Amino acid sequence: QVQLVESGGGLVQPGGSLRLSCAASGNIHSIYTMTWYRQAPGKQRELVAVSPSGGSTKYADSVKGRFTISRDNAKNSVFLQMNSLKPEDTAVYLCNADIRSGLWTNAYWGQGTQVTVSS
Repeated sequence: QVQLVESGGGLVQPGGSLRLSCAASGNIHSIYTMTWYRQAPGKQRELVAVSPSGGSTKYADSVKGRFTISRDNAKNSVFLQMNSLKPEDTAVYLCNADIRSGLWTNAYWGQGTQVTVSS
């Protein structure tokens, strides 16, 4: 059994910062790509940032220069530092990870954490 748990969301004023965390736990052999998505009400889920296990990070154009994805492999965790937040960044942020547990590799999702940017 593998679980992903996000934390760090909340209410912040425009221009502010938040740091999201996502920790994987359970029967984990290896973690490959870790990704942050977001979904705003009435909109499709959007890829925000990707951290491959052995490659360069990638970002959506809308967050480049403002968001930074990083990971701590020893703690099976991925983070999203969000600076210069805008009201349009308001969404539920979800963590996704490709995790090998036993013989199989599957994609796992966290439950999401709400980020609200408002004055």
